[in-house]
Amino acid sequence: MWSELWHITSLEVLDLSSNSLSGSIPSEFGQLFNLRMLFLHSNNLSGKLPAEIGLLKNLQALKIGNNMLSGDITPFIGNLTNLSVLGLGYCEFNGSIPFEIGTLKHLISLDLQQNKLSGSIPDSIFGIEELENLVVSNNLLDGNIPSSLASLRSLKVLNLANNSFSGSIPVALSDLTNLVYLNLLGNRFNGEIPSEINKLVLLENVDLSRNNLSGAVSLLNSQLKNLKTLVLSDNALTGNIPDSFCFENSNLQQIFLARNKLSGRFPIELLNCSSLQQLDLSGNGFEGDLPSTLDDLNYLTDLLLNSNSFTGSIPPQIGNMSSLEEVYLFDNKLTGAIPKEIGKLQKLSIIFLYDNQMSGSIPNELTNCTSLTEIDFYGNHFIGPIPKDIGSLKNLAVLHLRQNFLWGPVPESLGYCKSLKLLALADNNLSGSLPSSLGQLSELSTITLYNNSLEGPLPLSFSILKSLKIINFSNNKFNGTIFPLTGLVSLTALDLTNNSFSGPIPSRLSRNLRRLRLAHNELTGYVPSELGELTELNFLDLSHNNLTGELSAQLFNCSKLQHFLVNDNKLTGTITPLIGNLQELGELDLSSNNLYGEIPAELVTCHRLLKLSLHNNNLSGKIPQDIGNLTFLYVLNLQRNNLSGPIPSTIQKCSKLYELRLSENLLTSDIPQELGALHELQVILDLSKNGLSGEIPSSIGDLMKLERLDLSSNHLRGEIPSSLEKLTSMHILNLSYNHLQGSIPQCFSGFPLSSFKDNNELCGSPLLSCSSRQETSKLSKAAEIGIIVAIVLTSMVICLIMMYIMLRMWSNWRNVSVSISDGGGNEHDRDEVRWVHGNDKKVGQYWKVDSVALVRSKASRCVFQLKEDSE
Repeated sequence: MWSELWHITSLEVLDLSSNSLSGSIPSEFGQLFNLRMLFLHSNNLSGKLPAEIGLLKNLQALKIGNNMLSGDITPFIGNLTNLSVLGLGYCEFNGSIPFEIGTLKHLISLDLQQNKLSGSIPDSIFGIEELENLVVSNNLLDGNIPSSLASLRSLKVLNLANNSFSGSIPVALSDLTNLVYLNLLGNRFNGEIPSEINKLVLLENVDLSRNNLSGAVSLLNSQLKNLKTLVLSDNALTGNIPDSFCFENSNLQQIFLARNKLSGRFPIELLNCSSLQQLDLSGNGFEGDLPSTLDDLNYLTDLLLNSNSFTGSIPPQIGNMSSLEEVYLFDNKLTGAIPKEIGKLQKLSIIFLYDNQMSGSIPNELTNCTSLTEIDFYGNHFIGPIPKDIGSLKNLAVLHLRQNFLWGPVPESLGYCKSLKLLALADNNLSGSLPSSLGQLSELSTITLYNNSLEGPLPLSFSILKSLKIINFSNNKFNGTIFPLTGLVSLTALDLTNNSFSGPIPSRLSRNLRRLRLAHNELTGYVPSELGELTELNFLDLSHNNLTGELSAQLFNCSKLQHFLVNDNKLTGTITPLIGNLQELGELDLSSNNLYGEIPAELVTCHRLLKLSLHNNNLSGKIPQDIGNLTFLYVLNLQRNNLSGPIPSTIQKCSKLYELRLSENLLTSDIPQELGALHELQVILDLSKNGLSGEIPSSIGDLMKLERLDLSSNHLRGEIPSSLEKLTSMHILNLSYNHLQGSIPQCFSGFPLSSFKDNNELCGSPLLSCSSRQETSKLSKAAEIGIIVAIVLTSMVICLIMMYIMLRMWSNWRNVSVSISDGGGNEHDRDEVRWVHGNDKKVGQYWKVDSVALVRSKASRCVFQLKEDSE
C-alpha cells in the first residue's frame, strides 16, 4: 500500500488517522516534498520516527500521536520550519525533548503528553513566541520552571501535569496574560501559590493539585472572574477561604480543596458562588455546624464535606437543593436524625453518611428519592426498622446499613430492589427469618448479615442467586441445612460461622470458593472428599462441629490452602503425609479430635506455617527432628498428647515463636539449652507434666519477653538459675512438683507459694527463708539426740526396777522353801506340796537355776535395748 504513495509527489494532505495501520513509518515519506499536513495518529504504528521526516520542509501540521512509536524524537524535526502543529502525544518516546524544536518559530501547538520523555524542558522552547498550546503532561520531566517561560506571551494552554517538576511556581507565570488553562498537578512544586496569578483574568481552569504547596488559598474568584474550575486538592494549604473569595454572578462551577490542612468553620464565603455545581472540601479540619443557608447553592450537584470535624445535624434546608445528586458527609461528627426533607431530592443518587454519630430512625421519606443508587449509613446510631417501602428504590445498587442499632425483620419489599448488588445489614439487632423475596435479587453479588439475631432456615429461593459471590451470615441463629446454597456457582466466600446449621456438609459447592467457614455449628457426617476439587480454596474452617471419620486424601489437593481448621470435632485416623502438599499453609489446627499415630515428617516441609495446633489428640512418637524447618512459626501447641522422646534442639531455628506449649506429654531427657535462642517467646513456655529431667537451662534467662513459664510436674533438679532473674516481664511462674533445691531468687518472692510447691529442698520467699530452714534443721537434730537419751535412761530405769522385783521374788521363794523343809505338816499337805513342787532338792535347784536365768535374760534384754536406743 505504502509504495503507491511515493509516486504522488504533489500530495499536500495525507490523513490516515484512526485506522489499524501497523509496522513502522516508512522513510520514503521524505519523498513527499509538497506535504503540508500529515495525520497518522490513532493507529498501531511502531518503531522510531524516521529522520527523513525532516525533509518535509513544507509541512505545517504533523500529528502521529496515539501509536506505539518509541525511541528518541529525531532532532531533524527541527528542519520543519513551517510547522505550526506538532502532535507526538500518547506514544512511547523516550530520551529528552530535542533542543531543535525551539527552532520551530511558527509552532502554535506542541503536544508531547503521555510519553517517557525525561530531563528538563529545553530553554529554546521558551523562544517560540507564537506558541499557544504547550502540553508535556505525563512524562518523566523534572527541574525548575525557568522565568523565561514569561516570554511565551501567546500561551493559552500550559499543561505540565504528572511530571517531577520542582521548586516554587514562578511569579513569571503572571505575565502569561492570555493563559486560559493552567495544569501543574502531580509534581513537586512547593512554597506558596503566587498571588500574582490573580492577574491572569482570562484563566478558566486552574489545577495545582497533588503538589507540596503551602500557605493560604491566595487565588480569588473575585479577580479571576472567568474562572470555572479551581483544583487545589492534595497539598498542605492552611487557614480558611478568604472573605473576598467569590463575587455575585460568579461563573465558578467547580471548587476542589480536598485533603489540605484548611480549618475553621464552614466557609460562608463559598455561598456567594451561586453557580457552583461541585464543592469538595473533604479531608480537611473544618468544624462546627453546617450552615442552614447551604441551600443558597441552588445548582450544586455534588457536595463533598466528608472527613472533617463538622458537628450538629444536617440542616433540613438540604431538601431545597433540588439539583443535588451526590452527598458525601461521612467521617464527621454529625449528630441528630436524617431530616425528612431529604425525601424531596428526586435527583439524589448517592448519599454517604457513614462514620458519624447520627441517631433516630431512617425516615421512610428517603424511599421517595427514587434515583438513589447507593446508600451507606454504616457506623452510626440509627434505630428502628429498615423502611418498609425500601423496595421503591428500583435503582438501588448498594445498601450499607451495617453497625447501627436497627431492629425488626428484613423487609419483604427489599426483594423489589432488583438492581441491588451489595446488601450489608451486619452488626445490628435484626430478627426474624429472611424473606423468600430476596431470591428475586438476581444482580446481588454480596450479602452480609452477620452479628444479628436472624433465625430460621435459609429460603430455598437463594439457590437461584447465580450472581452471589460473597455470603456472610455468621453469628446469627439460623438453623436447618445449608443445601439452599449449593447451586451458587459464582460463590467465592461463604461464612456461616456460629449458627445452628445441622446435617452434613454438601458435597456440591461452588468450585470458585476461596473461603469456606462453617465453624461453630451442629454439622455432622464426614468431611466431603469433593472439597478437594475446590482448587481455589485458601481458607477452610470446619471447627467446632460434630464431624466424624477420617480426612479424605483428596482434601489435600487444595494446594492454595492457607488456613486449615478442623479442630474440636470427632475426627479419627492419622495425619496423612499428604499434608506436605499444602505448601501455602499458614495455619493448621487439628486439635481436640481423636487423631492418633505419629506427626508425619512431611508436615515440617510446610515452610510457611505460622500456627501449628495439634493439641488434645492421641498422637504418639517423637516430635519431628526437623521441626526447626518451620522458621516462620509463631505458635506451636502440641500439649495433651502421648508424644515421647526429647525436645528437638533444632527448635531453636523457630526463632519467631512467641507461644510454645508441649505440656502433658511423655517427653523425657533434659530441657535443651537451645530453647534460650527463642528470643521472641512471649505468651508462654509450657513444658509441664512431662518426664523431663536434669537442671533448668540457664539460657531460659535469655527469654526476656516471656510472660508465663510453666515447668511443673517434671523431674527437674538442681538450683533455679540466677539468670532467670532477667525475666522481668514474667507474671506467671510454676516450678512446682520437681526436685529443685537451693535458694529461690529474691525477684521471685512475689510469686505464690504454689509456684514452688513440692520441691522439698527449696528455700527462700515465698517458702521458709533459708536461715530459718537451717535453724529448724539444727533444732531437729538436738531434739533427736534428746529423745534417744530419754529412751535410753527410761529403759535403764525400767530394767533396774524389773531386776529389783525379780530379786525380791527370788528372796521370798527361798524363805518359803526353807520353812517347808523345816516344818512337818500332815500327809495331805506334803503330798500336795510334792504334786506342786516335786522333790525338794530338785525343786530347789529348778527354781534356783531358772530364777537366775530369768533374771539374767531380762537384764541382758534391757542392755540390748539400751544399745539399740543409743544407736
